[in-house]
Amino acid sequence: MDLSPKQIVNELNKHIIGQEEAKKAVAIALRNRYRRAQLSPELREEITPKNIIMKGPTGVGKTEIARRLAKLVKAPFIKVEATKYTEVGYVGKDVEGMVRDLVECAIRLVKDEKTAEVSVKATEAAERRMLSILVELKKNDRGELDRKIFEENLLQSLRKGTFDNTVIEAEVRDEPKNMELVPGGAAINLGSIFGDMLPARKKKRKLTVKEAMKLFFNEEAEKLIDDDAVTDEALRRAENDGIIFIDEIDKIAGKGNTSGADVSREGVQRDILPIVEGSTVMTKYGPVKTDYMLFIAAGAFHVSRVEDLIPELQGRFPVSVELKSLTKEDFVQILTNTEHSLTQQYAVLLAVDNIDLKFTPDAIEAIAEISEEINLTSEDIGARRLHTVMEYLLEDISFNAGGGDYPVIPVEINRAYVEEHLKNMTSDRNLKKYVL
Repeated sequence: MDLSPKQIVNELNKHIIGQEEAKKAVAIALRNRYRRAQLSPELREEITPKNIIMKGPTGVGKTEIARRLAKLVKAPFIKVEATKYTEVGYVGKDVEGMVRDLVECAIRLVKDEKTAEVSVKATEAAERRMLSILVELKKNDRGELDRKIFEENLLQSLRKGTFDNTVIEAEVRDEPKNMELVPGGAAINLGSIFGDMLPARKKKRKLTVKEAMKLFFNEEAEKLIDDDAVTDEALRRAENDGIIFIDEIDKIAGKGNTSGADVSREGVQRDILPIVEGSTVMTKYGPVKTDYMLFIAAGAFHVSRVEDLIPELQGRFPVSVELKSLTKEDFVQILTNTEHSLTQQYAVLLAVDNIDLKFTPDAIEAIAEISEEINLTSEDIGARRLHTVMEYLLEDISFNAGGGDYPVIPVEINRAYVEEHLKNMTSDRNLKKYVL
């Protein structure tokens, strides 16, 4: 997608409030990818992404910025925690696993796109399969109708959803079960590893027409998709467009530890280094180069500093941005100006039970004030504090709603309601600011 840095920031503003410095940095990094793609192959080989390291407390938008960025350009994206990895020789996850996970993400992404391209043909093929079952099932209802007219009537009913809950017996592919090859290890699907080497097995299952149509559609779509083309495109995207977000990088920033639980911290940094610098990782789909992947590292850095990372790793993250704690004004913006804001989410949820929920501007302000106060006097968990406050605020309404067929009930949340229902929440924490 050909977006200018300003357009990228405008798109991110729809979902993330504030943090302009971080948005600008990722927007430039994304645009540089587009610029690199327009160059000659010789120059393209020389230009590598400028990786980014984000500093800031939890809940201020570090992960969300990276995730929304990837979604914006349909780039393969994974989030990993640095603390999950251990130095080679210790029990734990291997750092190369992050690249393999990215490739799996790219495969799913491309496969979904290819499925959408063949969806019309796959749907027609699935309908033909289902129609042959329904014709047999409803043959006693045919009467004097011509066969073609009877089939057309069944097809129209199928498309309208008339038969969605009808239980049928259908022959579907028998998917291999996930198996644990190592006790306590990850479950592995042998079908995904051996592919065509395993014979295709079918089995008869009783399921609803709706469920069967999904299975039929997936089977027919797979027949129409070229797996080799999917793999080639996925590997190309993973190598050139992939984004790996390494969270909690500050937790492995300890230096000089030679004993205890932190013995492998610096070792993990040294293991991550070649991945970030550029290396080739073997995956089940083939070798993948990490030279042109964009790495975004993030951490709170309360105890440690970026300077505590080994110099070689610091050098691979030339762009450093600091994200600020959220203020009352930020909370007001989050509750009112973001797409699918928290207030909208609760309004549509309770609308299911005929509650017409409305928030007055002074209520929004009170919620923002209380959220900021609790973050200041307790742990600063950023925007996640709003989830806690909103759940506590709407607990009574959510509990009492539902369970009957009654007309729409208007409910207005104002400042007085907020202060009344959240007074316990704030009074419990007021003394914390005085406790040493």
